[in-house]
Amino acid sequence: MRRVHRAIAAAVATATAATLLLAAPAQAAGNQTTPTSPNHAFEPTLVAWAELSADFLADGPPSGAQASAGNGRQGPWDGQVIPGFSAVVENGDGTFWAQPDNGFGAKGNSADFLLRSYLVRPDWQTAQGGSGAVSVERFISYNDRNHVLDFPIVNDGTADRLLTGADFDIESLVRAKDGTFWVGDEFGPFLLHFDAEGTLLGKPFSLDGAKSPQNPYLQPGETPRVRASRGFEALAASVNGRYLYPIVEGSYADDTDLRHREILEFDTKRGAYTGRTWSYQTDQEPNVIGDAFTVKNDRLLVVERDDFEGDQAVTKRIYEIDLKKTDAEGFVEKSLVFDALRIANPDGLSSGNGYGTGEVWSLPVQSLETIVQLGNGDLLIANDNNYPGNDARVTGTPDDTEFAIIDLDRTKVEPEQVTVIGHRGASGYRPEHTLASYEQAIVQCADYIEPDVVSTKDGVLVARHENEISGTTDVAAHPEFASRKTTKTIDGVKTTGWFTEDFTFAELRTLRAKERLPQTRPANTAFDGLYVIPTLDEVMDLARHSISCDGRQIGVYPETKHPSYFDSIGLSLEEPLVAALQANGLDSAEQPVIVQSFEVANLKELNGLTDVHLAQLVNSSGRPYDFTLAGDPRTYADIVAPAGLAEIATYADGIGAEKSVLIPRTPDGRLGSPSPVIVDAHAAGLDVHGWTFRLENQYLPLEFRSSADPIAPGDLAGEIQVFLNAGMDGVFSDQPDIAATVG
Repeated sequence: MRRVHRAIAAAVATATAATLLLAAPAQAAGNQTTPTSPNHAFEPTLVAWAELSADFLADGPPSGAQASAGNGRQGPWDGQVIPGFSAVVENGDGTFWAQPDNGFGAKGNSADFLLRSYLVRPDWQTAQGGSGAVSVERFISYNDRNHVLDFPIVNDGTADRLLTGADFDIESLVRAKDGTFWVGDEFGPFLLHFDAEGTLLGKPFSLDGAKSPQNPYLQPGETPRVRASRGFEALAASVNGRYLYPIVEGSYADDTDLRHREILEFDTKRGAYTGRTWSYQTDQEPNVIGDAFTVKNDRLLVVERDDFEGDQAVTKRIYEIDLKKTDAEGFVEKSLVFDALRIANPDGLSSGNGYGTGEVWSLPVQSLETIVQLGNGDLLIANDNNYPGNDARVTGTPDDTEFAIIDLDRTKVEPEQVTVIGHRGASGYRPEHTLASYEQAIVQCADYIEPDVVSTKDGVLVARHENEISGTTDVAAHPEFASRKTTKTIDGVKTTGWFTEDFTFAELRTLRAKERLPQTRPANTAFDGLYVIPTLDEVMDLARHSISCDGRQIGVYPETKHPSYFDSIGLSLEEPLVAALQANGLDSAEQPVIVQSFEVANLKELNGLTDVHLAQLVNSSGRPYDFTLAGDPRTYADIVAPAGLAEIATYADGIGAEKSVLIPRTPDGRLGSPSPVIVDAHAAGLDVHGWTFRLENQYLPLEFRSSADPIAPGDLAGEIQVFLNAGMDGVFSDQPDIAATVG
């Protein structure tokens, strides 16, 4: 089963973020040898799809006079724009109430946008047919005709007092059992209660001690605690309808952890917050919470998304959280339900509709803002299209508003025997050591993702190939850091540039990643300047909240870089690494973690600090640098001799060997005969993983090159197969999608 999915992933990986299998959380492997027992996984499948044209205009006065132009569209438009839907309620009769937000993104440009909820009926496109069109049957207009508001609104002097996007930024919607509507707002943030026809029933319910910059009650000199446009994007209700669970979209201005999001509880019977709160941690600081839906008491589905779209998108995920369960750091535990960037599409629904509409379907829009569990258990997702600005599907064309129904089918997956390690993520497709690269590796059926670990000045472990970062970040373009350029000797080599240990984490976070090999991988430069530098904690979080194509928890394979050097400057890597493992619940032999190093002493130290698996890295030349410091004359060649491997087995579980250590090349650049290292390592009880397998001709043996062009793709799968035939257990690859099809 897995081989089929891996093959499909390889076929489409360069065009879409693609793999067909996403799984329910399962027991992780916990070691380097892939278990042979089958796993049960969920296969999210697109079973119905429909769309409303981005250019659809509802009845009403012109809108968008102050809206920003985009994608060939310029307001005002002769009617009311529907800029996507931020919230949806199922009616059970084939129709839905679908609510847009405040219109055009800000108070200042949305005064002519009327706040409404539309009754829509999709004619679902399914395997059996259907047009895929969404019809708009009617709408309700939110209003304050009862004069309950005590601050000015745009339509103050009118009888109907219709509310506009300059009055509230409505983002979330819950229908009460009595037919009234509760709406979450971002300007307050407020909870608003409307009757079934849209009339405001009472004053907005404020969140004590937490106002946004747009709050009409903000006093002169008062500091907003809620960031602009980061109010109640998400709102869920308890099963009995009494309690509401609004979620603050972003971190508070005074949060020390910028990944923190607060979940609150509101008692609709008392009309007051209960004081109970929960903490949610996003995968990365910029991510926001897009929607929430209660599936059973204390268990909510949550949309977590980034602000990227199209092939730049990284996080469009649906997690399930349990308010009764928290992790070691006090955050609600979250488990992946499905990733909206990777959905099976066997029936070809919405085919030809633009990016992400092939055999693997995705919703790569900026604003995935709806999750609803339907009456039959399927899940509905929909998007806000930020009209006319988003163009995730077709560049230069405004995104339509899409509805998609996802079915989760449980299936059995037979694990493969070969361990695939996404080398620095999927660094052949995205700039290395970014969450985008790690996520792409997961998409492409990697079993482990591999962060190289270095330290900042204030002791935060981050993922970079080296502590010198001029080649992997835009630091040279930051004049404020020009004076930090310096020359240092790292492991005996003089290096000039900028170094992570000279930056605080906050300073490093202002930088953005870029492609390290732009001449070799020019396509990756399209992503330069987009992604932040991730912490090791964020990489571990991504791994433990992700599922492999085998239906198991994704493993993390960190490498400690230059440990002796970092020890010498008082920034030891080992203790904070173990602390990160403990904080993420990964510090045990049962967890899918392998820590690697080119040095020996720090692996021996780690062997006494943690129970996770360890791997001794071995180069094809030279010696471990701690040997150099200690005057130990042994080389890497010595430590892969039988006696050296026996010693490695006393403190580690495997070796990660440069591939020519395993199969050397002949003088003319072809693969020679396998060395005895694989057989000897297995005899010592060690697993053998080889590095680094890359697609481009310049990295391949002569017989697997496609041409004389050094950056053209060659036969990577053919090379890997030779190494697997020789007994290699796992493969580090920049192209895990290709590695995953071999074996």
